[in-house]
Amino acid sequence: MAGKKEKTLEEAFAQLEEMLAKLADKDVPLEESFEIYAEGTKLLKYCSGKLDKVEKKMLVMNEEGGLDEF
Repeated sequence: MAGKKEKTLEEAFAQLEEMLAKLADKDVPLEESFEIYAEGTKLLKYCSGKLDKVEKKMLVMNEEGGLDEF
C-alpha cells in the first residue's frame, strides 16, 4: 500500500478558500455548513502545525554574525 502524500500549505490554503466560499453561499444547508466548518478547523490545525515546524527550522542572524533559532 502506497503512503498518502502530505498536503502542501498551498493546497491547504486553497481548500480553505473553497470552504469559505461555500460557507458564504446562503443556499448551503445549515447542517452542511457545520460539516464544512468542522473540516475547516481541522485543516487550520494542520496548517498551524506545518507553520510551527517551519518557524522552528528558521534561523536568524544575531548581532555577532552568528545564527540563532527563530
